[in-house]
Amino acid sequence: MTVQGLLEGRTHQFSQYVELVRGTAQTARTSAASVAAPRSLTQPKARSRQRALHDEAAIKMNPSTRKNVLQGVTAPRELSHVISQSEQIKGAVEDCADELAMVNSALKDELALQPQAGLKEAIAQNEVVESKVKACADDLATVNGALQAEVRERELLEHELAAAQEQEKSARDAAFHDPLTSLPNRVLFNDRLEHGLLQAKRHARTLAVMFIDLDGFKAINDAHGHSAGDSVLQTVARRLVAMTREVDTVSRHGGDEFLYLLLELHQETDAAAVAAKIVAELGRPCDVNSNGEQLSLRVGCSIGIAMFPGDGATSDELVKSADRAMYRAKRERTGYALACNLAAEEVISGISGRA
Repeated sequence: MTVQGLLEGRTHQFSQYVELVRGTAQTARTSAASVAAPRSLTQPKARSRQRALHDEAAIKMNPSTRKNVLQGVTAPRELSHVISQSEQIKGAVEDCADELAMVNSALKDELALQPQAGLKEAIAQNEVVESKVKACADDLATVNGALQAEVRERELLEHELAAAQEQEKSARDAAFHDPLTSLPNRVLFNDRLEHGLLQAKRHARTLAVMFIDLDGFKAINDAHGHSAGDSVLQTVARRLVAMTREVDTVSRHGGDEFLYLLLELHQETDAAAVAAKIVAELGRPCDVNSNGEQLSLRVGCSIGIAMFPGDGATSDELVKSADRAMYRAKRERTGYALACNLAAEEVISGISGRA
């Protein structure tokens, strides 16, 4: 092949490559422009001159990237992939620019030795191509720098969002959960009870509220201190949670008192059976560590059971009925007592008194 033919072939080849590089650079610019989201949770930064250039670029990207751009969710890892591809092409472009410069130099030497018609103009055209290839390499370097900065800013934004979400979750947990046992507090329990009552009324179902009070807890606090008492409460909470169905709720009412909501019961004996299991489970020793000392402590419990609709139609009525039944169980040391039995005895007692 003649030098002229080699030159023409090289020129055509690199002209095509320049167009390919331009398209890649355009896509990289557009990807950078597509993530023009607020860089801070408080105040967005001023757009840079490079960002303005990116925004003016035509959108040339694959459908997946376009979908993410339209949704405003282009991820840092997608940008990192674009950067990786762009860096590879940048390296190839630089190599081609160097090779083209070598070809141009050789052609100039050939022209000096053997002048040929049109060769001088061809070399000039080839140098233009060489200049374009070098410009593309510089352009890609600029875009890559902007993309890398964008990745860092997007990652920082993701960290800020994650921290904000974690803070929100912590605040929500603090508002609806007991800090010592992590059980639902009164607010969350009452909300679930109200919802349970609505469902029970609508579908003619039965539910139960159990009021659980620990026996012997004050003596543990007095003898071993509040650290040991807190450990016992945490042990009791874990045991109650382990016995709770997914649809039910156990809550710390305050101090050494707990509330237990049982939904979708078929009969009173179901609640009584659950209460008997709780009495047995909480009666087991609690192995706790208090100030470096391993202790085996034991508490009991008394449980009052109120059933909807027989023992109350509202949440307040059910909790009060269960509380009264709990005191009956504590007084008579029966483990648990049903509010319906207490009400029946009061009715009989009232009739006997009037007689």
